[in-house]
Amino acid sequence: QVQLVESGGGLVQAGGSLRLSCVASGRTFSTYGMGWFRQAPGKEREFVAGINWSGDATRYDDSVKGRFTISRDNAKNTVYLRMNSLKPEDTAVYYCAAVGGLRLGVSAVEYDVWGQGTQVTVSS
Repeated sequence: QVQLVESGGGLVQAGGSLRLSCVASGRTFSTYGMGWFRQAPGKEREFVAGINWSGDATRYDDSVKGRFTISRDNAKNTVYLRMNSLKPEDTAVYYCAAVGGLRLGVSAVEYDVWGQGTQVTVSS
C-alpha cells in the first residue's frame, strides 16, 4: 500500500495559479488511480479531479473544468494538480488519494489511501 504526501498549497490572490504535488511511497504507484479532493470548512469532502493508472483518462468536477489539470509522472511516483484562474470558492484543504485496481474513481468512498492534505487559500 502506498503512502501519500501532498505539497504546494499556499495563499494566492484570485486569478492566480498554484500547482499541487502528491508524492507516493512504494513501488506500486503505477497500479493506482489517483484523485484530488477538497474540503472547505463546514462542508463535506468533494471530488475535484481523477486520473487513471496510465494517465490517459481524466475526470473533473464541473466547478473546475477548464481551470484545473490533473497529471501524473509514474517514474517519479507523483501526481499533480495544476490550478489556474483560482477563485475564493476554491479555498479548502486539498487531499490526494489513491484507488487500487487500475480504476479512475470519482467518489471518496472508492479511495483506499489518503494524504494529510494541504491548505489552499484564495483571497479576493
